[in-house]
Amino acid sequence: MQKPPKKLAPKPQYVSPKQLTIAGFETPFERHLNPENRWVVLAKLIPWDEICNIYLKEVGISHTGRKLLNPRIVLGAVIIKHHCNLDDRETIAQISENIYMQYFLGYSSFDPEPPFDPSLFVEIRQRLGIAEVNAINEKIIELKTQMESSIKNSTVSESLIEKTGEGGANVTIENKGEAISDATACPQDQDKESSSENSTTTESLVEKSEGGRANVTSENKGRVIFDATACPQDIAYPTDLNLLSEAREKSQELIDILYNPALHLAKPRTYRKVARKEYLKTAMKKNKSRKEIRRAVKKQLGYLNRNIGSIDKLLDAYQTIPLNHIDYKYMLVIRTLFDQQISMFQNRVHTIEDRIVSIHQPHVRPIVRGKTQAKVEFGPKIHISLIDGITFLDELSWDAFNEGSHMMIYVENYHRRFGFYPREILADKIYCTRDNRRNLKEKGIKLLSKPLGRPAAVTDHVRPGERNPVEGKFGQAKTAYGLNRIRARLKPTSESWIASIILVLNLVKLAGAALYSLISTYSLRVIRFINVLSLGSNEMILDGKRHPGIPRFSIARHLSYSAGPT
Repeated sequence: MQKPPKKLAPKPQYVSPKQLTIAGFETPFERHLNPENRWVVLAKLIPWDEICNIYLKEVGISHTGRKLLNPRIVLGAVIIKHHCNLDDRETIAQISENIYMQYFLGYSSFDPEPPFDPSLFVEIRQRLGIAEVNAINEKIIELKTQMESSIKNSTVSESLIEKTGEGGANVTIENKGEAISDATACPQDQDKESSSENSTTTESLVEKSEGGRANVTSENKGRVIFDATACPQDIAYPTDLNLLSEAREKSQELIDILYNPALHLAKPRTYRKVARKEYLKTAMKKNKSRKEIRRAVKKQLGYLNRNIGSIDKLLDAYQTIPLNHIDYKYMLVIRTLFDQQISMFQNRVHTIEDRIVSIHQPHVRPIVRGKTQAKVEFGPKIHISLIDGITFLDELSWDAFNEGSHMMIYVENYHRRFGFYPREILADKIYCTRDNRRNLKEKGIKLLSKPLGRPAAVTDHVRPGERNPVEGKFGQAKTAYGLNRIRARLKPTSESWIASIILVLNLVKLAGAALYSLISTYSLRVIRFINVLSLGSNEMILDGKRHPGIPRFSIARHLSYSAGPT
């Protein structure tokens, strides 16, 4: 009986958010959804056209076969997954059930069907690499710059008030782009002005010319914070005994695959039951002495060595290796693991170069961090640059590296992004080598750290809380978005997993900046409207206070002035 064809997933076409709509012809989503919902707010903030073009550049557009999946659905599903810290299956289930998530993905109406199969996430992560995510981050910082500049230029331009004559007040434009008068100044803006010397704004980082291109200046601008951390993989804590036992069991599976009665006389003996009992005899003990562990490791090495020899004899009967690429990779990993373990056993050491800590993820390496909770972490090490709340992923390596020796590379990355060097760099003491200090001094960059010399010579101390923003970013990423447990198993998908978390961090920051922009714009518009009501009077209503000569009706009683989120 012929199987019924599978029902294909719905294929909503991509529609640019900049597409104009006619009044009365809005979609049901635009009419009935809560405009303050987080997914509705994010959907209006993300530059979908730009980031979809970046994704399509990497994937490519094919004119044959099935049509390409909507890039907004693909990128939006990745954002939802890491924003809510969900697994692949749960992400698809949540999208199928949540009408706000579907609006975020660009749906015009609710659809209970899943957008795509959860297994497609693996291919998406393989295509969406670090370079593509960093390119999206560039677009985000440009958008954030436009928001900040709009507050200072467009909304403030009409807020200055000049009295002309005795009969009323005229609203005039003075010094466009400058701060508004003390009577109408926002408290948050005053705080920003007072701390402008110690903070970096993205507007000072990316200056737009009339043509829309960034101006490259030689003057150093901005502050950047450098730091590095490890991203632990979701693997069991590796021990020599457990690794050898897993390798032995996998080698037994390879023997079962390679054995062919037509080519081989008898199946090699593996002693799998005996080896399992020997392993459990030591592994199940609560307290194990070094002598017991060494004896158990020696036995497992013997069993694994026998299985590797049996695999070689079985392969001699074949003209080509009859294993698929996954099993062939396991065979190579087991051989490398055996060579490393036998070398450490004979030399009585526990360290070796490029040590394998998982046969399922052989690319994972131990990263020594020296922290109280975990002195050694197993996963990639990343380095980030934090610029005005926006996080840039500078480096990701599966091998341990000294971030201090790569500091000038990160400085050049800053210059490549913005066209100038930073004015100040805030970094840990591992970066503050003599070579780095000399190179930064040549470029006119100030390093905020403890100076060399006697303690009495130190005049400018760095406060302990100066590096709190970058530590807070790491805490936010690891606690809320799963950076402390990377659940992808392949090397490229793990890298994409980490880069996607960095992207979500920046989107959350972008949403906060947009909220501040909207509230500030709304507050200044309220002030203008109140001032218009006061025309024809000798006084005016300002900051919600009614001055003499103004009618008792005051809209300021019902509108509380607020320059930003409290």
